[in-house]
Formats: sequence, C-alpha cells, structure tokens
Amino acid sequence: MADKNENFINTVELGRAIKRRREELGLSLRDVADVTNVSASTLSRIENGTGKPDADNIARLTGWLDMPIDRVMNKQASEVEPVIYYPHEAMPEIVEAHLRADKKLTPETARALSELFRVAYKQFSKPGEE
Repeated sequence: MADKNENFINTVELGRAIKRRREELGLSLRDVADVTNVSASTLSRIENGTGKPDADNIARLTGWLDMPIDRVMNKQASEVEPVIYYPHEAMPEIVEAHLRADKKLTPETARALSELFRVAYKQFSKPGEE
C-alpha cells in the first residue's frame, strides 16, 4: 500500500539532505538510526531514493536535519516556492534554498550551483565558522 505522503514529500531531496549531513558528520547509517529512531534499512532506502517514509519518520528526519519540512515538500508547478530556512542554518543550506526557488534555473543547475557554493564556502571559510 502506497503511503499518501509520497505525493507531498520529495524523497529524493530528503535522501540527499540526509546523506550529505551524515557524511559531513562522519556518521554511519546505524549512528543516524540510533539518534533518529528510524531504521538503518529505511534510511538507506531514503538515501537511495527508493524509500517512502511515513509522516513520523519524515518528522524525525527533518528534526534531526534541523530543516523546515517545507524544504522537502513537493510544490505544484504553478505555485511560487517560498524560500524557507531557519536563521541558525548554515549558509550553504540557505543558498541552496534560494537556488532551488529560482524559476530561471533547472533543478539540475540549481543543484550544481549549490554544490559549487558548498565547496567554495568550505574552502574559504575561517576555521570554526562554517
């Protein structure tokens, strides 16, 4: 039975965010599973884009990511996508949100520019100020 959340949640975006944060923190799937109470196998499926998390797991994971749930919501093509972030989010995440909201960019271009910014930001940031 398909979860009704699958039409509302962009699991690919959620999976990318989980994997990126997990790798930045040097954590295994089991480590994240222990912290979030989401099984390692479910985390693996989400990261690979094949999992469809239920509402509880979505809430746990966006909480662990410290990310507004709107960031992983699917938007209708005609909707204007607001840029939503928390002030304590890292600058690369804020820039990524703005790039994803730019209707002049394809999703692939926004993702590529985001990764370029992330690499440059890490390289030029002062130690301890990432």
